Parts: sequence; structure tokens; C-alpha cells
Amino acid sequence: MIRLLFLIPLVLSLIWTIYLKANSYTLKQGKQGFVYILIFSIVIAVFYTVLMLITQHQ
Repeated sequence: MIRLLFLIPLVLSLIWTIYLKANSYTLKQGKQGFVYILIFSIVIAVFYTVLMLITQHQ
């Protein structure tokens, strides 16, 4: 499961790109969405890393 976490930002970015193209926006106009996707993915990665560290020490 953890090995597949890298797919989250890829899938979200793909969905966001499709949304932008479907609504005639440029990638530059949708840059903020990519930033949100990156931040969301980092938060998930940090959460799972901390969770793994906590459970390994018990």
C-alpha cells in the first residue's frame, strides 16, 4: 500500500489537467491547483511516515 502512495499526486495532477483542458484553462492558470496537490501529497506522506515511526517503536 505504502509503495503506491506516489500515485496520489500523479492521479490528482492528471485529473486536474483534464479538468483544466475541459474548461479551456491553461496550465499556467491552474498552477495554484498543482501547488495544492503538492501540499496535500506532502501532508499525506508526512502523516504516514510519522505513523510508521510511531508503530515501529512499540
